Amino acid sequence: MNVARIIDLTLPIYHGAPTMPLDPKCAVIVHHTIDSMKYNITQLIISTHQGTHLDAPYHFFDDGVTVDKLDLHKCVGNAHVLHLTHVKPGYALKPEDLEPFESRISRDSRILVRTNWWRRFPKKEYFFDGPMISPELARWLAKRRIAMLGLETPGVHPIEWERVHKILLGAEIVIVEGLAYLNRI
Repeated sequence: MNVARIIDLTLPIYHGAPTMPLDPKCAVIVHHTIDSMKYNITQLIISTHQGTHLDAPYHFFDDGVTVDKLDLHKCVGNAHVLHLTHVKPGYALKPEDLEPFESRISRDSRILVRTNWWRRFPKKEYFFDGPMISPELARWLAKRRIAMLGLETPGVHPIEWERVHKILLGAEIVIVEGLAYLNRI
């Protein structure tokens, strides 16, 4: 009998956890304690782009689907981990980089790109120098109508971010950014 394992693929959230430079800063603030109110309660101030998060079409399209309306089948189920740990910092992934995995990349597949970039969190370089999705690769994935693309970087591309997001989200591909611990799968 196969027993499913649950593996946490999220980055930690803590007071002052780093985020993209222009995003709201993460704050975890004690609001009440057992001494003050007979219970502990904490206030969270957090960006929707903090740590491990997903991008729904609304992120770039006013008429796009919001997170609460996403088809969860796009996010839950078997996924293919593509091992690209040889990729250097700042490298823009292209279609030819994923061609060896082409048999796993098809309509409704969930793709996780493992580069081990998460190991650089919380260093500053984590936010700027990671492997990225080129616009050409975004179009290639959109053409294949995948359901989800999971990345260990905090974003899809540091310069072409708008273009790449619009290609992927316009094709209704859920983007998960800031994944960690893909080595455990």
